[in-house]
Amino acid sequence: MVMLGFALTLLILAVGLGIRQIWLLKHPRPGPATVDLEILQDRVWRLSESEERYRTLVEATTEVIVQRDAQERITFANEGFGRLVGAEPLALIGSTRTIDVLEEREARFNADGSRRVEMRVQPAEGPPRWFSFIEMPVHGGDGHLHRLRAGYDITERVEAARSLDEALSRAEAANVAKSRFLATVSHEFRTPLNGILGMADLVLATGLDLEQRTYVEAVRTSGKALLTLIDGILDFSRIEAGRLDLASEPFDPAAIAEGVVELLAPRAQGKGIEIALDVQADMPRTLRGDADRVRQILVNLAGNAVKFTAEGGVGVEIRQEAGDLVLAVSDTGPGIPEARIPILFEEFEQGDGSASRQHEGTGLGLAITRRLVTRMGGGIAATSTVGRGTTFTVRLPLPVIEAAPAPLPILPGRRIMIVAASPFQAPYLVRALGRAGGAAQSVASAEEAREALSGSPFDAVIVDRALGDDAIRDLAVAAKAAGVRCCLVLLSPFDRRGFGAPGAAGFDSYLVKPVRTRSLLDRLLEPIQAVLPIPDTGAAPSFPRAEFPQTDGPGQSSAVARVHVLLAEDNPINALLATKALERLGAVVVHARDGVEALDRHAESIAAERVFDLALIDIRMPGLDGLETARRIRAAEAASGLGPLHLVALTANAGRDDEEIARQAGFDGFLAKPLDLRVLPSLLDRRAAAA
Repeated sequence: MVMLGFALTLLILAVGLGIRQIWLLKHPRPGPATVDLEILQDRVWRLSESEERYRTLVEATTEVIVQRDAQERITFANEGFGRLVGAEPLALIGSTRTIDVLEEREARFNADGSRRVEMRVQPAEGPPRWFSFIEMPVHGGDGHLHRLRAGYDITERVEAARSLDEALSRAEAANVAKSRFLATVSHEFRTPLNGILGMADLVLATGLDLEQRTYVEAVRTSGKALLTLIDGILDFSRIEAGRLDLASEPFDPAAIAEGVVELLAPRAQGKGIEIALDVQADMPRTLRGDADRVRQILVNLAGNAVKFTAEGGVGVEIRQEAGDLVLAVSDTGPGIPEARIPILFEEFEQGDGSASRQHEGTGLGLAITRRLVTRMGGGIAATSTVGRGTTFTVRLPLPVIEAAPAPLPILPGRRIMIVAASPFQAPYLVRALGRAGGAAQSVASAEEAREALSGSPFDAVIVDRALGDDAIRDLAVAAKAAGVRCCLVLLSPFDRRGFGAPGAAGFDSYLVKPVRTRSLLDRLLEPIQAVLPIPDTGAAPSFPRAEFPQTDGPGQSSAVARVHVLLAEDNPINALLATKALERLGAVVVHARDGVEALDRHAESIAAERVFDLALIDIRMPGLDGLETARRIRAAEAASGLGPLHLVALTANAGRDDEEIARQAGFDGFLAKPLDLRVLPSLLDRRAAAA
């Protein structure tokens, strides 16, 4: 446009100068008779040549030119305008012929009085075309202002932009269709998985011999692996479609990290490696953010570390640094070549991209993690040394709601020795004891420990059973002989079942790995608990059992037996699974095969004045879905004046938006499929207490 305006200005100046010089030739000023006529003719020739050059420049940069006077009569038109209206330029002089405009976009006015506009016009021949025009006032030869319009064809540009918009619309529509498809597939996958995993849990609760139990546990393990795979794909698809909403709620970061480490501990210890956690002393008690997504980030990173580490262990650290929550996960795995680190966070990529890689998976875990971190406004980085391990570090800018209290020196002057060949748990214990005011040191073998005992006295010794039963028993005897007041043994949950009473091996008590700081300090302070009480910083570690939860007596609890449950589930296998699980807990179950039947059973209970205590309703059912069923139950309650029934949604669509929709329909709770049978006892206990 700048070139076009410049060319038009030159053309106007050239035409004006040419006219002036021709007028001077016809009306020469009085002057000396020596004026050379040839010089004047040569000047006229040069001016004519210059005018032609400028005209050629304008014609090269502008396709259509037309100038009109105040009465809209054409005073100049070029060949391009003539072709557009289907006439010769000279024949148009003096006429008011105009372009047939089919569409005009909003015009823009400039400070110099010019106007820019895009038009879709109908040429005399051929299909419609788009032109971009600039209009400006110019001085005409008659001394009045004329209007000059010049422009060029932009049809290709407009059509390309339109094609891009259409492609974007199609892509958005395809994305919506994909999300709808994934929601459907999620439900269809989770429904049979619910039956597989639930029935496996029920079978494991029966009397099985060792071989049968091995087979059923293999079925359950494979089912859980498939569920993890499905969840990863669905999570990635939600993030990709921009459908991931983040919560902004208070949460305890230390509790999140402890839960993740304890969740992964059986898997790590089953491989013969350790997993440990170190929480900074001044870690805030409460942050604001999405606790579920922070947990997912930690599970992805620590789970990957456990998966790829064959020897040594995995260390998880959380701290507050420069206003950010920092999560660091380190391992002693094989490491990652430097060239592969930049692509680790891409979709479907893994640290080992070869066809002979040892570990399965989609390669979506780190891609999902990076997108979650980015969505929270944070960053993620990886450092690695081949053969020595990898560290992933995440920074999340989450605001602090409640700061941590000042740490108390509750172990002042106490000397503790940790005996463990441990890459993470032992150093983390040393840090924790140092924060509590103690003086701790770590040694890797029983021989080093005995040598250390011969020197300065220790108040306590903590020994890892992984060193071997004979070695640790001898060490306990040596510690007592050296005057050590407290001897503790480090056990995994598996060790705890088979180790027996710690006292029989010469120890005062035990600690279960991964060790919580609270448990560590409790054990060390037990002999002087009344003198040095410590503040409550968390509960002792607990490890959920894999088996189906047992109840008091022969299959039922007296409190739970009073709970009457309405179960609305159209899938017969899932209905059987939930019914048997609830009945094992002593509940009375009434099954409805769809929403209509559920409403009938609910109406019958109202009429008989035996209202249900709890209703478990599947969201997707033929005829009348769970959402509408819940709405009608709430309406019936309002009409009858009875107290509200506790409604819990059962759904294979486990997204946050699905939960919100369920709650808006009137549900009080939300359970995702495959149904975790371990949540049923607590659910029934709450309803029994309410009854």
